[in-house]
Amino acid sequence: MSALHSATGLPVVSPRRRRADRAARGTLLVLTLVALVPLVLVLYYVIKKGASSWNWHFFSTDPTGAFIGDPGGIKSAILGTIEIVALASAVAVPMGIGVALYLTEYGRASRFANVVRYFVDVMTGVPSIVFGLFVYITLVTTDLVGRGYAGWKGSIALALLMLPVVIRSSEVVLLLVPDSLREAALALGAPRWRIVFRIVLPTALPGLVTGSLLAIARAAGETAPLLFTAAIVGGTTLDLGKQMDSLPAQIFQDVTSSSDRLVGIAWGAALTLVAMILILNLTARAIARRSQL
Repeated sequence: MSALHSATGLPVVSPRRRRADRAARGTLLVLTLVALVPLVLVLYYVIKKGASSWNWHFFSTDPTGAFIGDPGGIKSAILGTIEIVALASAVAVPMGIGVALYLTEYGRASRFANVVRYFVDVMTGVPSIVFGLFVYITLVTTDLVGRGYAGWKGSIALALLMLPVVIRSSEVVLLLVPDSLREAALALGAPRWRIVFRIVLPTALPGLVTGSLLAIARAAGETAPLLFTAAIVGGTTLDLGKQMDSLPAQIFQDVTSSSDRLVGIAWGAALTLVAMILILNLTARAIARRSQL
């Protein structure tokens, strides 16, 4: 047997290649640790400064913004965030999945579909403040649907932000559905719409839910669009036609205050927002992992 082969007949890796492999592995490990440092520091400081604010009063009272006395809690901000993001999801998720279905099931490689993909990619890179300014100019400062700030206008801004994320993630998931399933259904005489609703969507459902949850998690933490559309209000309201508070806007308002108590409220609200987004991301990962079993 050649000296270049082991007892099992496999080629022996040279010492130089083993050293190069160890060096590459070590480099990747160091880069991974360096990338984790900012994340760990952010989580550490948010937990350290925000955990002390968490109590029942913090979650059950509205913010007052008072420098002297009780500064209140973040109840209105939590409820406002849930309402605004829920309406944005109701707009963006069905629309985004519908566009993705067109791109994968009907458009495919057509010129119009490629144009749509191009503009979706452009929208993905647009800063969130641009969507806020667009809604502010078209809906807040004009008489088109009534002047003034409103919670539903913030939802429209967040929906525009979520839409390209939902479209691209849904398109990738729908393309993973085997063409053999579509061809088998077509061979049995099933119309295209029935194939979409009975085969394609059920097969891709876990991935569609995962992509939608990630888009929701991104929109929930955006501040700029809400400052231009929903504004900031201290009291709790369930009317999306009025000004509505939100966690990002509440954090922005309190963290710029000269009162240490209000800054502490901002840190507590930041920790709450991080926890909500973490729950959404863990839910998305759990659904994705379960779909692979």
